[in-house]
Amino acid sequence: MIELPVIPSTEQRNRLNGQKRPDWLRVKLPIGPEYAKVRKLVDTYKLHTICESGNCPNMGECWGAGTATFMILGNVCTRSCSFCAVATGRPNGYDTDEPRRVAEAIVLMKVKHAVITSVNRDELKDRGAEIWYQTVRAVKEASPTTTIETLIPDVKNNWDALIHMIEAGQEVVSHNMETVERLYRRVRPQARYERSLEQIRRTKEYGQRTKSGIMLGLGETTDEVHKAMDDLAENGLDILTLGQYLQPTKMHHEVIDWITPDQFAQYREEGLRRGLKYVESGPLVRSSYHAERHVLV
Repeated sequence: MIELPVIPSTEQRNRLNGQKRPDWLRVKLPIGPEYAKVRKLVDTYKLHTICESGNCPNMGECWGAGTATFMILGNVCTRSCSFCAVATGRPNGYDTDEPRRVAEAIVLMKVKHAVITSVNRDELKDRGAEIWYQTVRAVKEASPTTTIETLIPDVKNNWDALIHMIEAGQEVVSHNMETVERLYRRVRPQARYERSLEQIRRTKEYGQRTKSGIMLGLGETTDEVHKAMDDLAENGLDILTLGQYLQPTKMHHEVIDWITPDQFAQYREEGLRRGLKYVESGPLVRSSYHAERHVLV
């Protein structure tokens, strides 16, 4: 029997419609000299960041500290996930000079820990694996002391592509589950829950430090979050991030629940109790938030 995605009830819609965003989700606007410096470098080197494309609420804090998460392989994704603010469509090729430019920008920014992610490139036979490999190698060669986390997309069972993406020398390999199993058809229609779990398992079997992230507030239940934690722990996950989903536009998936800081704290304890080595859990947490801490797990 196929279980259909949950549609928000009238009660849930009425509960959130017109309700102001809770105080704990308020963030400062990005300002300051360090933010301006990063802004200029990103523009000069024609780089894409998930900070901007994903409307990250922590952009001011992270850019103000002189750090950013770089998005390679363009800014047009071949997937149409209902939660994501990144543009969807058919990308126009890719830039083979991008690895050099990312590495040079990281050197100029004096980044100690870099996070690199990408859009999905399902139309490419290797899913963009070669650009992934070249980017990590370019950063390592240009700045040997910089540690790297790569937040990689779903390779759709192309396990050769996966190995090439993760064999370049990065310290952490992340792949986000994004939500609980029941909501995949609605939230990630082109992804598969079991396939993402297998990708994490294969990454761990290769010997890498593994990481994933889940958004909360999409209509999941507490039991479903606990099950996702169990599934991730059983498939070799080391680090989990949990954060509040924020609706990018009215065209995207609605926010069904505001998760309180106390609930996030409880989820953190549950994750650790289930065997995960590190759980970053809070309303404003995103997969790259405090990523420099995850190298030491």
